[in-house]
Amino acid sequence: MPLSMRCRITACATSKCRRRRCASGMQSGRRDGSSIGARHGLCLEARCIAAVWCSTPCPGGNMKPDEESRPTKSGQGESASVNRREFLSSATVAGLAAASVGATDKAAAQQVASNESAPGTLPPTALQEAMESDAPDGYSADQAREYFVRNPGSDFMVDMIKRLGLDYITTNPGSSFRGIHESIVNYGGNQAPELLTCVHEEQATAMAHGYFKVTGRPLGVLLHGTVGLQHASMAVYNAWCDRTPMILLAGNHLDATERRAGVEWSHSAQDCVRVVRDYIKWDDTPFSLQHFAESMARAYRIAMTPPMGPVAVVIDGHLQEGEVGDHAHELLPVTPVQPPVGDEAAIAEAARWLVDAESPVIVADLMAHDQEGVERLVALAEALQAPVVNQFGRMNFPNTHYLSQGASAVAQADVVLGLELFDTWGVINTLRDRVHRDAVRRARPDARVITIGTNDLFTKSNYQNFQRYYPSDLAIAGDAQATLPILTDAVLSSMLRARRATNAERESRWRDAHAQAREQALNEARYGWNASPVSTSRLYAELWNAVKDRDWALVSNDNMQSGWARRLWPIERHYQYIGREGGAGLGYGAPAAVGAALAHRAEGRMAVNVQRDGDMMYTPGAFWTAAYHGIPLLTVTHNNQGYHQEFMHLQRMAARRQRGIDGSSWVANELRNPDIDLAAIAGAMGVWSEGPIADPDDLGPALAHAVAVVDAGEPAFVDVRCQPR
Repeated sequence: MPLSMRCRITACATSKCRRRRCASGMQSGRRDGSSIGARHGLCLEARCIAAVWCSTPCPGGNMKPDEESRPTKSGQGESASVNRREFLSSATVAGLAAASVGATDKAAAQQVASNESAPGTLPPTALQEAMESDAPDGYSADQAREYFVRNPGSDFMVDMIKRLGLDYITTNPGSSFRGIHESIVNYGGNQAPELLTCVHEEQATAMAHGYFKVTGRPLGVLLHGTVGLQHASMAVYNAWCDRTPMILLAGNHLDATERRAGVEWSHSAQDCVRVVRDYIKWDDTPFSLQHFAESMARAYRIAMTPPMGPVAVVIDGHLQEGEVGDHAHELLPVTPVQPPVGDEAAIAEAARWLVDAESPVIVADLMAHDQEGVERLVALAEALQAPVVNQFGRMNFPNTHYLSQGASAVAQADVVLGLELFDTWGVINTLRDRVHRDAVRRARPDARVITIGTNDLFTKSNYQNFQRYYPSDLAIAGDAQATLPILTDAVLSSMLRARRATNAERESRWRDAHAQAREQALNEARYGWNASPVSTSRLYAELWNAVKDRDWALVSNDNMQSGWARRLWPIERHYQYIGREGGAGLGYGAPAAVGAALAHRAEGRMAVNVQRDGDMMYTPGAFWTAAYHGIPLLTVTHNNQGYHQEFMHLQRMAARRQRGIDGSSWVANELRNPDIDLAAIAGAMGVWSEGPIADPDDLGPALAHAVAVVDAGEPAFVDVRCQPR
């Protein structure tokens, strides 16, 4: 409903107000239906800024002089024949005071001054109904300019955003971007991008994180001014550490003379993005619509160029809500950037080192962008018969392949090839957590280290996620996935016939090692099989039985469950494992899983989330978004009723200080007494839920029910009381 269709003095600024009755059931301003004693009937409910219409002629011109008069408080007719221009020239807006516009209106003004009750409201006339959606001839040209925006700037913004090919924009609504919000819905048809309703900005940002890691396509995140960016900041940091691109769109009101008193001041800033600038790649604050178009094209390119990462563009209120004007604006094409490839001479040198090595080892972290990256790494590993240590920042290598080996393989290496490593130093060394922290080298003293990656192309200084420096023997700057085909060709060209015979011997050795590791994992999984609470190995075994016949995808990280998914499940496709959260910030799990599940929904896959209880309590509202948007997701909790990582740290401190490790280590670490009913929380969000389940024999039937719900296209939640790890 256009703003001008309501009294200018009492125009409602909340969607909870519908015509003359607010969403909380109040009429004439109070819950009990009584008047608030003001002619213009402002709603006193805090959630509804101005819930009811005027009961007298509207200064916006909703009534013509020849229309029937409305009843007064006493039920007598009162003339509505007031010239609109006269009224506008004499009216003053001051709280609830009304203008004096003729003899009959003087009495009404006195009613306002004396806080007498306002009359009730009547249904709108046919003319009023028409003027809610059109601009009939009753408006003068000046009034039409005042009340209507024919070609808002936010429509142009939406056209430019559509050029980026964003599937969705996640958001928690806010007034600083009300213009573009309306344009996305009504001008853009809420399609490509479609708005996803979130209940917290951290959730909105983490959803974009999870979505990209499945599709390789960034999302937009629409944030409300200063407070929205602060809420989102933890999830932005996770994305930064995880090299995940997204486009943050932050509302703001930079011009102080155009800010409404109150919240528009506290939610605005001179430098809106400063709070997250240390952990994004780039940001801009456009001052014109053409500037906005160029900023968006640049933002997309920077975000998607390795090393990828979040970017931010401020969308000021005056650009969103003002007219486009007569000046022509150009919608710019958005062209993808080809990832940088390593230097060919350096690649040839690396190939010679790898071919000449007696025991080369490959370590991959954030390497594979998609299934093609996985296949390229398989080709290189098989050419060298070199084991691959997958650090699972991404799903880089099939764990069913015989060359998939554990971190202990590094100790045997004479040449280590690191692909998109965040922590090269940590691959070669370890730092023991003792009173005096001393470094111990994992690799052989004579081992040479080759690195291929993009970390050196872009980094920052304040936040220390870049890890400890390691002087690689040969450092090649370039996207590892893009560089691998050149390296593989160089390896095959350099390999002599004798070396190929040696490769056959290596293959036999690594096949045996892989089979032994598999057998060891199966044996260890049997420990505590019938324990209650449920062991984490039993949890993953039962979950595998429930989903193995479907096209499944694990959208959570199993680091806190002893890595059982990677040890027991056959993870062979890039989309089947989502990797880590990046900055290890809590609150990532549930919303990232929902974002990833949204991506899998389009492919008909079953998304599986093993959800940590402590992490869930940061962002439980993500499950409401899953229910609201019909995102099928199977969530099973690893509910150990505490922050067990911190529990173990406290035990270590107590033991180091010889104070014992009794029950005191649970202080400020447990989530018990009262126990948190996670299933009830999920159920309250509209998600089918069951639990808590502590008997492992009850787990299979519960999972079968949950899978049936997800098969029907809805999210399901099973709470399982588990062993700590």
